[in-house]
Amino acid sequence: MSTTVSTPDADETCAYCGSRIFDHDPVCVRDCDDGCGSPVYFCNYACLSAHVDENDLTAGNACEWSPGE
Repeated sequence: MSTTVSTPDADETCAYCGSRIFDHDPVCVRDCDDGCGSPVYFCNYACLSAHVDENDLTAGNACEWSPGE
């Protein structure tokens, strides 16, 4: 898998609250279980956390690991 680094546009907005990401402490995420599509930007970890909670993204294997199983 190749890695590319790029800087989002100065006016890029948060996927959760719509604020400009560079007015805060931005976080970039990708869904690599879905073909590593386009990155999604959040203005901070609080918005990312709220997005994860509201979309139930911690259900199943994502948050549980049992090495003995």
